[in-house]
Amino acid sequence: MKKINKSRLFLASCLALITTAMTFAIRARLETVFGPEGVGLTLEQIGYAFTPAFFGFTLAMIFGGPLVDFLGIKKITWMAFIAHSIGIVWTIMADSMTSLFLATLFVGIGNGMVEAALNPLVASMYSTEKTKMLNRFHVWFPGGIVIGSIVGWLVMDVLGLSWQIMVATLFIPVIIYGVMFLGQSFPVTERVQMGITNKQMFSSLGKPLFIFMVFCMFLTAASELGTTQRIESLLKESVAVPLLVLAFINGIMALGRLFAGPVAHKLKPSGMLLYSAIFTFIGLWLLTITSGGMTFVAAAVFAIGVTFFWPTMISFVAEYLPETGALGLSIMGGAGMFSVSLVLPIMGSLMDNASAGEALRTMSVLPAILIVAFFGLNMYMNKRKQKA
Repeated sequence: MKKINKSRLFLASCLALITTAMTFAIRARLETVFGPEGVGLTLEQIGYAFTPAFFGFTLAMIFGGPLVDFLGIKKITWMAFIAHSIGIVWTIMADSMTSLFLATLFVGIGNGMVEAALNPLVASMYSTEKTKMLNRFHVWFPGGIVIGSIVGWLVMDVLGLSWQIMVATLFIPVIIYGVMFLGQSFPVTERVQMGITNKQMFSSLGKPLFIFMVFCMFLTAASELGTTQRIESLLKESVAVPLLVLAFINGIMALGRLFAGPVAHKLKPSGMLLYSAIFTFIGLWLLTITSGGMTFVAAAVFAIGVTFFWPTMISFVAEYLPETGALGLSIMGGAGMFSVSLVLPIMGSLMDNASAGEALRTMSVLPAILIVAFFGLNMYMNKRKQKA
């Protein structure tokens, strides 16, 4: 069997995640293209058109998770490549709510397959340093959003080119990651390595700790992605170029995740999650009362809060509940994206009928609940450590 090239697989995985993240930034820019001043959709309609990015992601992860163990990481990775390619072409051709909905569905499935295949890949390749390497892998979610935000700004606002050209730039990372994965050997998942049976895996999904983490994933993902996905509408009255605020937030997140190793060593995952919830709550409230340059200060506080949410939730399950396997990681990611599909139309309705400030205040309830939840988790994990 051909030797596994860890560094090449990890780099290709990062490029696949960059593709996923760029779709989020470019979709945020499309809100004004298809909105009231463009195609003529209401903000609520756009919310519904964008939801497949999240429930499509969820479906891909829920079905892709067990298939990763059954079919192997490699086949799921190529499914992601095909779905991404179809979704990008369809987005370029979109001219209505229905076509945008269907295009977004394929993009969402591609994104979900990336997470379903590549989180287990990273966990399997770096089994002794999961929190560090999963955070390092997830650097490229905010990193890709920064790239996508800057590409959207340059293509449409600086160069004055069409939105279709902006969307077509997604083919660059897609083609590169496809070429890099071509002909490579992939490891088996960690659950397969550990010899855990399907029965053991499915029974472990009913553990109270896992169910608690899935509940928290609903709130962490909605706090982060629900806010950033609608940044154009939320901040259009506060700053001149909301997409640059999105790039700023994700730049901070990328730096934070790059240096997550020392933070994880000092605070442990449960401590990281508690501090994240506190900063997210403060950041969302500050965004409701700031404008101009001070918006960036509020955005920085929010960014510090959401930096470790997604990768630390995933790594917590990988580290403390490894018997849940690739399916456990997929359920976590799927739950997160499904929650975002629920909040996007709600936020759109609030902005249509009330204000962006009201939408942000409503969203701040989620990290407030998480502060209480993660305080309890921190106490539980400390007691568990003392008993061990």
